[in-house]
Amino acid sequence: QVQLVESGGGLVQAGGSLRLSCAVSGRTFSTYYMGWFRQAPGKEREFVGAIKWSGGTAYYADSVKGRFTISRDSAKNTVYLQMNSLNGEDTAVYYCAADLRSWRVGRPTTTTEYGYWGQGTQVTVSS
Repeated sequence: QVQLVESGGGLVQAGGSLRLSCAVSGRTFSTYYMGWFRQAPGKEREFVGAIKWSGGTAYYADSVKGRFTISRDSAKNTVYLQMNSLNGEDTAVYYCAADLRSWRVGRPTTTTEYGYWGQGTQVTVSS
């Protein structure tokens, strides 16, 4: 129902910034949630943050709160992840994901709640 394509990853020095983009194609509804996850080598995929497609306040994992910001541009059908003050622990493949369910309890934060995924983009932070 939707296709997600991430871009913007790369190599950045510790303390630097990157902005990831997630282009969304297909029909979108205000009830959708758009999430960002990441997976470091040898670790499970973890929740970074998410935002409702209709707007409102984004919510984040404690590990990135205050450093990362999620926004979306509905005119461009794009969701962004602005990452500041990056450190080595932020090195991972970052994935954009969509929760298209029309009914849910609470705000989705787990991988099982998101049914659609992008291919991922690598972010490497060098010290």
